[in-house]
Amino acid sequence: MNLSKIQSKEIMPGYHGKMVHGETMTWVFWDVEKDAEVPQHNHIHEQIMHVLEGDFEFTVGGKTDIYHRGDVVVIPSNISHGGKALTPCRLMDVFSPAREEYK
Repeated sequence: MNLSKIQSKEIMPGYHGKMVHGETMTWVFWDVEKDAEVPQHNHIHEQIMHVLEGDFEFTVGGKTDIYHRGDVVVIPSNISHGGKALTPCRLMDVFSPAREEYK
């Protein structure tokens, strides 16, 4: 499988993701439009986000920071989080267990 061959899906406005699913995890490569927001939410999935490019304002558990290229954020299960792309961004997320709704 090659990432370039995976069809991108717009999961929410401005968030275009290429999803790779294993039995117990989902790996997502996001292209995010400037000013696109993901509202505060939580889920059972443990999540790790890596900023590949851009500047992303992100709130985890009530604490807001701006993350840049190379930054990694660990989001525990059931912790409120959400954010906004301050610039066009490329992000990578890993979720465990797998995100069935992304399949």
